[in-house]
Amino acid sequence: MFRAERPQPAPVPADTSARWHRDREEPPPGVLAPAALAGLAALTALWPFTAVIAPGTWSFVATVVIIAVVGVGALVRHLLRRRSEGVAGLLALLAQIIVAVGVLTLLLAGDTAVAGVVPTSATLGRFQALAAAAAEEIVFGSAPLEASPGLAAALGAGFAVVAILLDLLIVNRSAVLTTVLMGVTGAVPMIITLGAPNLGWFAAAAVVALLVFRFTARRHPESPRRSSPGVAVAVGAAALATTFVVTPLLPVGSTITGTGVGVTVDASLRLGDDLRQPSPVEVLTVAAKADAAPYLRLTTLSRFDGRVWQPDRGDLQSQVDGFGEPEWGDDITTAEQTTSIRVLRMSSSWLPLPYPATDVEGLSAAWRVSPENRTLFSRRADAVGNDYTVTSLRVTPTLEQIRAAEAAPPLEDAEGEDVELPGIISELATEVTADEETDYDRLIALQDWFRSQFEYSLETPVDEGFDGTGADAVARFLEERSGYCVHFAGSFALMAESLGMQVRIVVGYLPGSPTDEKRGDESIFSVSSDQLHSWPEVLFPGIGWVPFEPTASLGVPTAFRAGTTGGGTGGSPATPAPTTAPQTEETSGPEVERRDADAGSTDSGELRRLDPTPVLLAALGVVVLLLLPALVRVVERRIRMRRAARGDAAAAWAELRDTLIDLRIAVSDADSPRMRAAGLVRDAGADEAALGRLIAAVERANYARASDVEDDLGGPLQSVLVSLRAHVDGSTRARAVLLPRSLYAPRGSDTRLLV
Repeated sequence: MFRAERPQPAPVPADTSARWHRDREEPPPGVLAPAALAGLAALTALWPFTAVIAPGTWSFVATVVIIAVVGVGALVRHLLRRRSEGVAGLLALLAQIIVAVGVLTLLLAGDTAVAGVVPTSATLGRFQALAAAAAEEIVFGSAPLEASPGLAAALGAGFAVVAILLDLLIVNRSAVLTTVLMGVTGAVPMIITLGAPNLGWFAAAAVVALLVFRFTARRHPESPRRSSPGVAVAVGAAALATTFVVTPLLPVGSTITGTGVGVTVDASLRLGDDLRQPSPVEVLTVAAKADAAPYLRLTTLSRFDGRVWQPDRGDLQSQVDGFGEPEWGDDITTAEQTTSIRVLRMSSSWLPLPYPATDVEGLSAAWRVSPENRTLFSRRADAVGNDYTVTSLRVTPTLEQIRAAEAAPPLEDAEGEDVELPGIISELATEVTADEETDYDRLIALQDWFRSQFEYSLETPVDEGFDGTGADAVARFLEERSGYCVHFAGSFALMAESLGMQVRIVVGYLPGSPTDEKRGDESIFSVSSDQLHSWPEVLFPGIGWVPFEPTASLGVPTAFRAGTTGGGTGGSPATPAPTTAPQTEETSGPEVERRDADAGSTDSGELRRLDPTPVLLAALGVVVLLLLPALVRVVERRIRMRRAARGDAAAAWAELRDTLIDLRIAVSDADSPRMRAAGLVRDAGADEAALGRLIAAVERANYARASDVEDDLGGPLQSVLVSLRAHVDGSTRARAVLLPRSLYAPRGSDTRLLV
């Protein structure tokens, strides 16, 4: 039996390589290393934001704030290095907050501050306005957002907080929390935009995380004197393999049915990048009883400031309160229709609806109704993944009715400034409509002129430098006579407004393509990302908002037929009168050539069937991540077993100790090898003979003179490990394999048995 006596050490140990633990904590590393790591981690977290915000002063502001925060923290800790860590840390934190406020004030509101850095009440008012502007841009903007002072203030303040927290965590050796904060912050742009993963950023973040772990681990008094290159390589390889192999395969922002996100739509007319995607994807499916699906609208824009069309943001109300009062009179024929919509790959704060919607089912209360334009909006929910049914009306005035009505005059904006438009807009509007007598006929003349005299092109606006929605871009479009839906809709709207009519622009989708699939008596239509569209509407009192389709070669031009209505919803026209929404049964121009969509947007009957591939890939990714600790532990054990087979007592003892931790067997670093061995034989069923050989090898390595004799310790070590595992229950063995505690348990003086 083993005796508990502690053997007397030799005066000079012959082999220092067997001392695998540090005897004391290393001297403080100084202040530059943690500050540099904190700054590097903060800048790494900042990198993904460059993909969702256009270049501008915001990146300069955020970078300066990060450098200033970590720099002043290092300086204060250096000056107070003889004080206690608590006092130095608290004063460093206060200094960082003061410097962050001063830098932000100097860069963004220096003219309102004392000496440019001391905030005043005017400074606070400036930052409140900037915060409100930033919130509005984030909620209603689309990536990439235009750089603005509001975003610069928001990101500067945000990364000041991030830099302070990272600096505090690294100084206090919290490597895990540091990595989590850096990763979560950097992932925010990808999560919000539901975009593809940035593999370069993932690799850079992994390198920074390894540096942070390396730095914090070396400061621990019980960390190894010698790190295992094999284990480090295995961990790094596993992490990079997960990043570059599994991550690209996962369905980012997908639902359980495996639907990813193909486009992000907001309340703007910046649709060019989405329409120019090389491989359009299916974003919606529509089920309807009609032979053609309706146009679907997301939101409307009716205020033009000379540069952009501003979205309509009226009051919101609950779905139970309905969609508002009808804009059409009782003498206008209407017919009720039902449309089921499933959002697959479109992220937006608005839901696509046919117009005019009167009721909706299948949505959460987070979606609110905007009665001003009969749309659905949510500040906290996303469109992707929603499946709902909309009741709407088919409003069909006759040609006589709409010719008899005058278009509503433009609204006067008392607070807005007058916009001076290029003369070509009103001149052409007057010229094109000179022979018409009614407002409706003037609008039809404009529609026909655009569709016959212009051509559809996604590239001309880019090549000629007018790919925008401003007044100057409209003037260039009217000269070049080539563009896409944004330019057609914007030009039509401004020309109609110059004729004294109230207009607005709709952002939505063209009717989908029919598929072979049926759902009862409903046909299924597929809507792809390149069917994102915009079109103008003009308000006719007593009839409502009437859409027009000026875009050459797309949709169907609006046209009403003569007929006599019986009045009300129960009447029917003597001659069929079409809906005011353009349909897809016929076209007056050639269909624009569209690129083939990928396999996810085919018109086959697979629209509502579960595609198992994304689910399987997601499951594979989860399994790999869950098994990563077990794989790392297996690699570590094999490396130690090989070293033990060559006679490395330190490796054998380290593996024994970690196995005890994994199996939740009490471990105390205060015990000598013989004392620990005696306890293991007595309490844990260890193989006494094999353990004796290990103890002898450890004692020789620590106390005997150097020897060329190498004893194979692999067999004894394996026997001891097998006997220890046999002594614990099955659940403990399973936890030891799947979640090895030795990878994260601290190497303290006493690791107690956890039950």
